[in-house]
Amino acid sequence: MTESLTRVQPPLQFIPPNINPLVLQVCQQILPLWLKWQTNITQIKANNLESLAELYQQFQHKKIRLLLAFRHPSSNDPYCMGYLMWKLLPQIAKQKNICLNSPIHSHFMYDRGIPLWAGSTVGWLYSKLGGTSIQRGKLDIPGLRSARDLLANSQFPLAAAPEGATNGHNEIVSPLEPGIAQLGFWCVEDLKKANRNEEVIIVPIGIQYHYITPPWKEIEKLLTQLEIDVGIKIESRDKTALIDEEKLYKRLYNLGENLLGLMEDFYRNFYHKNLPDTAEKNLSQRLPDLMNVALEVAENYFNLKPKGNVIDRCRRLEQAGWDCIYREDFKESNNFSSVEKGLGDRIAEEASLRMWHMRIVESFVAVTGYYVKEKPTVERFAETTLLLWDLVSKIQGNNAFFRPQLGQQTVLMTIANPISVSNRVEQYKTNRRQAIANLTQELQTILAGMIIR
Repeated sequence: MTESLTRVQPPLQFIPPNINPLVLQVCQQILPLWLKWQTNITQIKANNLESLAELYQQFQHKKIRLLLAFRHPSSNDPYCMGYLMWKLLPQIAKQKNICLNSPIHSHFMYDRGIPLWAGSTVGWLYSKLGGTSIQRGKLDIPGLRSARDLLANSQFPLAAAPEGATNGHNEIVSPLEPGIAQLGFWCVEDLKKANRNEEVIIVPIGIQYHYITPPWKEIEKLLTQLEIDVGIKIESRDKTALIDEEKLYKRLYNLGENLLGLMEDFYRNFYHKNLPDTAEKNLSQRLPDLMNVALEVAENYFNLKPKGNVIDRCRRLEQAGWDCIYREDFKESNNFSSVEKGLGDRIAEEASLRMWHMRIVESFVAVTGYYVKEKPTVERFAETTLLLWDLVSKIQGNNAFFRPQLGQQTVLMTIANPISVSNRVEQYKTNRRQAIANLTQELQTILAGMIIR
């Protein structure tokens, strides 16, 4: 837990986009080196890239407004999007004689919480690259107003992840948040008010990672460490023997069951929560029960009633925690006694501790309990093992951001056919909520349909 999250502070301020051409140029130049030194990505390719180049040209000719909706399976996705815009798009445009004006770039939306744990320098960098912050758990008027203005008026398109956060899975799309669809319809309204006739377009972009060499040994090594951390007795094994995938799956499942059992006992014994007998349900059935109980513990503290799906509940809890740490009544202009400040710190510390339960659930939003068994590929083994590593790291109080790198990967990005938001405006006028839901569902279907299994 960082010290900033245990001390009461003034309210979080919106970080406005403030593109600096020099910072942009430097980042464009160093991105390939950054990918090589700081990630395990060796190659990024894109399908149907010519269509994006043509759309970008139409955008520059003021015929369309462009919203790029990308999948978010990994924390490396922003680098991939940068490489797509800065390297791959100019290359294909040159090859196909599609004239694009420089710089080729996009604004992007990011969670206001990122600079809290990644550092204020990240917030500064995101701002200088044209990023616009958003607080996901509340009606963030400045953030929404900024994103809305960028989509309607900026010289660059706007990129955002409709899943809202990483889910750790190549082959599962988390339920989408409705913000992308709403932004699209707002843009249609804004253009009409300004007597402009551009068409509003959403371009779904898939992102998938693949290991070049299956890292079975690395997975087995990480699994062994997790077994030790959880307290599972390790049998003597021949380190030179070939990996038996069936036995590895049994170990992975056993690790999951042990972790689940420990967490169930934790909530039963110390938070007095009733959970079904483990003999009555299998792992995939027990996971939702555990996540619900973990969220209830935090919701009870913040006096919140369960509302919406798991992701909705996580966002509301996150915002409730921020409201206790970054308080309106502690604005810098106000003077408080040391005792008042001390009491504020106690509330901030308690809120941060309660948010921990929500962070545990965030790691398992996309976990099904049958993902590996359904298709025991090395990617699915790796993803599930890393999610378990996330959980163990959070329980131990470590920084789960610095994940182990199991092996080198290639990335395949897929550009889907564009979705016209403008063509749905009549439905939006008739029933706004239904129009947003329908557009969100179509985007979900398209993103899921691009996954190569």
